[in-house]
Amino acid sequence: MADTPTSLWRAALRPRMLGLLVVLLAAAAVCGRLGAWQLERAEVRGAASAEREAARIVTADPEPLTDLLAPGQTFAGDLVARKAVVTGTYDDAATLLVTGREHDGRTDGFLVLTPLRVPTADGEAVLPVVRGWSPTADVAAAPAGEVELVGWLQVAEEAGSAVDGGRTDAISAAQLLAAWGGPIYTGYLVVQSSDPTDPAAADGLDGLDPPTRAGSGLNVQNLAYAAQWWIFGLFAVGLWWRLVRDEAAGRPPLPGDEASQDAEPRVGVT
Repeated sequence: MADTPTSLWRAALRPRMLGLLVVLLAAAAVCGRLGAWQLERAEVRGAASAEREAARIVTADPEPLTDLLAPGQTFAGDLVARKAVVTGTYDDAATLLVTGREHDGRTDGFLVLTPLRVPTADGEAVLPVVRGWSPTADVAAAPAGEVELVGWLQVAEEAGSAVDGGRTDAISAAQLLAAWGGPIYTGYLVVQSSDPTDPAAADGLDGLDPPTRAGSGLNVQNLAYAAQWWIFGLFAVGLWWRLVRDEAAGRPPLPGDEASQDAEPRVGVT
């Protein structure tokens, strides 16, 4: 015979439901702790992997820019931090200072952005080049004549405020096209080395680290394990609530319940 329906509150306070709650909460706590441990592992392993990748990027052999990206070509995600070598001529008069960028904990300086005129089969194209970070707006001129640059590629940014007074807050291909002309590359180059050497390097211009790819700080496998453990913990809590609902609805008695049910008065039973 099924139990008489009762309220969820009364069903939840029955001894067997309270006992199950303790057991399932303990299981959920264990799952939560295991998930946190896996998250810690994801951070540790992700950081180690990011360090190895950063070292590989720094020491990688450069590839000709023509093999990686053409002017106006869509910038593919796997090109971020690829090392390229390119030859061209700086247009120093068009140099822009990029504001609001952090370097070594400082935000009071500027990225120095200069267009490089790159010879192509169809004429000249414009490659935005970040020569480095300067603590002041007084930056030495870029090398004159032909230069060979080695650096890392990065995708151009969304448009920001309009270029004004030789300054900009975004390295936007669309805005730079309007300011510098084209055709223009859809990415920019972060300089690692220059031949001849950039005179500004001896005048306070700091080199920058390679760009980083999104999501490189966590190990995906351990992150998935963490999510699984947390899902198991939520399932344990959800299972108890489902059992309470069944209990309140009047489920068939479980083995061993007869003695406790005999001790409870039933409606319509004399």
